[in-house]
Amino acid sequence: MPLLHIVILAVIQGITEFLPISSSGHLVLAWNSFDGLNMDGIEQSERDRLTLDIAVHVGTLLAVCAYVWRDLWQIGGGMARLAVGRWTPAGRLGVLIVLCSLPLVAVGGLFMDQISQHLRSTAVIGWATLGFGLLLYAADRSAMTLRRLDHMTFRAGLIIGFAQVLALIPGTSRSGITMTAARFLGFERVEAARFSLLLAIPAILGAGTLAGLELYESGDLLLGFEALVGGAVAFVVALISIFLMVGWLRRASFTPFVIYRVLLGAGLLWWVYGT
Repeated sequence: MPLLHIVILAVIQGITEFLPISSSGHLVLAWNSFDGLNMDGIEQSERDRLTLDIAVHVGTLLAVCAYVWRDLWQIGGGMARLAVGRWTPAGRLGVLIVLCSLPLVAVGGLFMDQISQHLRSTAVIGWATLGFGLLLYAADRSAMTLRRLDHMTFRAGLIIGFAQVLALIPGTSRSGITMTAARFLGFERVEAARFSLLLAIPAILGAGTLAGLELYESGDLLLGFEALVGGAVAFVVALISIFLMVGWLRRASFTPFVIYRVLLGAGLLWWVYGT
């Protein structure tokens, strides 16, 4: 596959993974665009495409770990104290992250093949982009923005965890739906983004581990090089995107992301139904 197209995929993933605009939807659209070019070297099997997609996800995983390393350090210490019976706020947050990740792991493990086969169409991406974008706007405008992660209850965490399952639909946005749920529950914008970033770690780690095992067993060195390049580019772009997003949310709302989603979703639906 041409190096330029690998870089394009990695940049798309890096920009969109943690912004509430759906990385999976953008990646599907990118692959569909590549297919439409009918150029030599772009054609790849669905397994190879999935492996490359997850490779750029791993790059973004390293980026989020670099950004929240202090939180991870505290959570690690808190979980270690739990092992000896000491309950701390950091340990509690770690338990919440694990519990919130279970619904996504369960549903994704059972239905990922069906989702990949039936929900990767442009129409699905268009409706999900538009609908969940408007839902984010409603949540952002209706929330009281009083709660911080210290106020996160197990009930609130599970609500966010079950909402995250909707991110299996391309166009929904994992970060977008978790931030939407957190905003409806009254969490501040930056706190909603922070919890979403922490939830991304087990979600991406699980998918990346499975793809990494497949890549190792295949012995495809060319695909391995492509995955390495894509992951490295995605890491740099994602880290920059996280800093910019959190900086924006400290002083402004989710409205620009909503506007982008509405325009993109409406454009995709016009493309599907109006042409």
